[in-house]
Amino acid sequence: MIRQIVIDTNVFISALRSRRGASYRLFTLLDRGNFEINISVPLIVEYEDAAKRIVREIGLASADLDDILDYICSVARKHIIHFLWRPFLKDPQDDHVLELAVEAGCDFIVTHNIRDFSGSERFGIRVVTPREFLRVIGGMP
Repeated sequence: MIRQIVIDTNVFISALRSRRGASYRLFTLLDRGNFEINISVPLIVEYEDAAKRIVREIGLASADLDDILDYICSVARKHIIHFLWRPFLKDPQDDHVLELAVEAGCDFIVTHNIRDFSGSERFGIRVVTPREFLRVIGGMP
């Protein structure tokens, strides 16, 4: 069973900052067939914006970041969001992530901020950390 997921921006940034954590491990498994990542234009723009603020700090060139984002876009399922029912979550900045997860029929939202997505279970979406998701798919060594 291939699980459908949305990866929150904080997990993407965590993966860029360190190659030792579960966030990085999750991104190394993107094309292995255990799960499919789902994206939308607002989410990719948010990834890019957040990453560009720290690109020098983490030792990446802008071209490297562009390559990473291009790769994510090449392996991800792309969605256009046709409905908006904001605000739903405590932090309106996270609503687009939930909207994408619902539109894509996702099983999981993967985030470090579990509490920010309280209420997602109403849509049948589990909210988990990268480590928890890796355990679900058997991706932890």
